[in-house]
Amino acid sequence: MTSSSPDRMTIPGGLRRGRLDGRYANHRLRRVDQPTTKITEAVARFDEREHGFFRTLRGDFGVVPQREFLRFVDKYPLSGAMKAVEHHLAAAVDGAVAATRAPLPDDPAVMSRHLKQAALFLRADDVGVCELPPYAVYSVDKNGDPVELGHTHAIAVLVDQGYPSFAAASGRDWLSNSQSFRSYSATALISCMLADYIRRLGYSARAHHSMDYKVVVPPILMMAGLGEICRIGGIVLHPFMGPRFKAAVVTTDLPLQPDRPIDFGLQHFCDTCKKCARECPSGSITDGPKTMYNGYEIWRNDIESCARFRVTNARGASCGRCLKVCPWNKADTWYHSIATQLAARSSLARRGLIRLDDLLGYGKEDGGLQWWFDMEDIDGRVVPR
Repeated sequence: MTSSSPDRMTIPGGLRRGRLDGRYANHRLRRVDQPTTKITEAVARFDEREHGFFRTLRGDFGVVPQREFLRFVDKYPLSGAMKAVEHHLAAAVDGAVAATRAPLPDDPAVMSRHLKQAALFLRADDVGVCELPPYAVYSVDKNGDPVELGHTHAIAVLVDQGYPSFAAASGRDWLSNSQSFRSYSATALISCMLADYIRRLGYSARAHHSMDYKVVVPPILMMAGLGEICRIGGIVLHPFMGPRFKAAVVTTDLPLQPDRPIDFGLQHFCDTCKKCARECPSGSITDGPKTMYNGYEIWRNDIESCARFRVTNARGASCGRCLKVCPWNKADTWYHSIATQLAARSSLARRGLIRLDDLLGYGKEDGGLQWWFDMEDIDGRVVPR
């Protein structure tokens, strides 16, 4: 049981400001009361074992995908190394809470700013806070155990997968898994440190990263004002990084002030664009309209064909072609910043930018920028590809 002191810490000057010292101009985003994705009260909690990769491992999609799932990360030495190191962070997601609560300011807004600034200090590229939606907590985890967290708020941290590597890559080549684990491993480390920090302050906190999630990440990102649901498999697209990021979450019972969802015109953009569907090598991304699924109105894609292609890709390690070709996957430049602002404000500008993306040749790989070797680990022997 924790106790509180009547003496509170002095609020430092940097926490009296409304803006964070972050990478992006989030203060310019349009905040809304409800997310741009329609959500009904009928959202049921999800069984983690029903995700595409877990179903692949279970054998739902055939013997070959089941076998290849066991090696599709390790078959490229770099992504295998990243996964092996991140695996050690599975044991760091939770821990003991300090017996006495620190005399923190009794102000949820100050504590939200403090923890978000701490996440940025730990090298997150963006961060947001929301009340933890009950439906965002898995009903059952990957081991078949019921999940109950007892937490009220969530802090989501994002790390960019890196534009330069995407400029050089096709999205479905040998670097693909490494691009994912570049951010998975970084968000895992940040979330574990942030959760540990909160526990040392006397509040319960748990990290959720790619080695041990107990929450469904997209609705948390959406409610925390970090993006909108897009056409690509129900994932969240960030207004500045596009879909080119990975996320981890910290859930806690520390009182925090939530951020509000954002609207930067993405629903109309994705409804019009369809470039990811056109470029998807497995044809898994729909070019049709949204449909209702488990209380969400989303673009519902073919989970089986997506998972099957990613684990059995013989010419690469996984696939992120949709991330590569997305018009929101751009470098941090002044002219792309202007395009982002125009897209957020005008449906006419959105249509023009979609056409311009193809005319300017975006989505093609620049082989002159490739720095990685095309190779594969087969039973401990690395061979060129």
